[in-house]
Amino acid sequence: MASEQLLLDTHCWLWIQLGLTQRLSRASLAVIRNAESDGNVRVSVISIWELAMLEKRGRVALPMNVRTWVEQALSKPGIAVSPLTPEIAIESVHLPGDLHGDPADRILVATARVLGATLVTKDAQLIRYSRQRHVRALEA
Repeated sequence: MASEQLLLDTHCWLWIQLGLTQRLSRASLAVIRNAESDGNVRVSVISIWELAMLEKRGRVALPMNVRTWVEQALSKPGIAVSPLTPEIAIESVHLPGDLHGDPADRILVATARVLGATLVTKDAQLIRYSRQRHVRALEA
């Protein structure tokens, strides 16, 4: 049976790529690894933007130039970039329920909803939002 499609929140993608897998639960890491082997892991283009912003502001230290890091991280098998489409942009503005106004989080949620993917996150606000049943989330 094929694994479900996963969308990694920015911090989860960063931790996995930097080898900081101890920050994730064993169960969520196993689900991610299974999805990777099936080519079912996605990273939103907004996560690339968010990572570049964090790196520029000095909030994230990467072992190399952010462009090179992203290029290498996205060249690994089993992972693909989900673009920001018109449908996702519109969905991010019209999300049901109660979600805060952070544009990056709204785009992540909208991307997961449009793809029919499960969002993998440690973000407490996104996990709370998933309990409203408007998006599937896996607590990393």
